[in-house]
Amino acid sequence: MANQSGVDSVRVYRLDKFIVPHTAREEFLARVKSIHSLLKTQPGFIQDFLLEQPIDERHFSLATLVEWQDQRSIAAARAEVKAEYDKTGFNPQQAMERLGITMELGNYTSVR
Repeated sequence: MANQSGVDSVRVYRLDKFIVPHTAREEFLARVKSIHSLLKTQPGFIQDFLLEQPIDERHFSLATLVEWQDQRSIAAARAEVKAEYDKTGFNPQQAMERLGITMELGNYTSVR
């Protein structure tokens, strides 16, 4: 599908994976759910999933998957999230370190 500028409009999937200590579960999930509430209001948002998998007695894995209409939509949403963090003084890197959470973040497109 091409937009008016002739550039292909390709859906983008933001897949973030986290290894989370059970002791950080409530605080981390509250933050994730808050951000996803904001994302759902952004232009180009299609759908999202929050998925979890047990790892061991002390950790679980959480994956967040958000489908976006195109790269422009995800870039605009990223700017909105950053503005929210700036407004509230939230530093995600510091929070991840404090809570002992490791992460792997990335944008994906469908294989054609």
